[in-house]
Amino acid sequence: MPTNSELAAKMLRDASMFFRQVGEQNPPVAEQMNQNAAVYDQVAQLVESDPTGEVPTQDPSEAQAQPSE
Repeated sequence: MPTNSELAAKMLRDASMFFRQVGEQNPPVAEQMNQNAAVYDQVAQLVESDPTGEVPTQDPSEAQAQPSE
């Protein structure tokens, strides 16, 4: 029986695959869908490697300094 974190990681990876498939079928949004998929894959990795870890927060002044898309 899988653990909660294993199930969460699988669901995140499945969502990642969904985003990639949407991008393949809809080229105008492919780049955004691939970016979404990459984030879901990264979070799945975090959940697997450190299920109770904390996500580092970003200083609000740093977030404002980054260019927006």
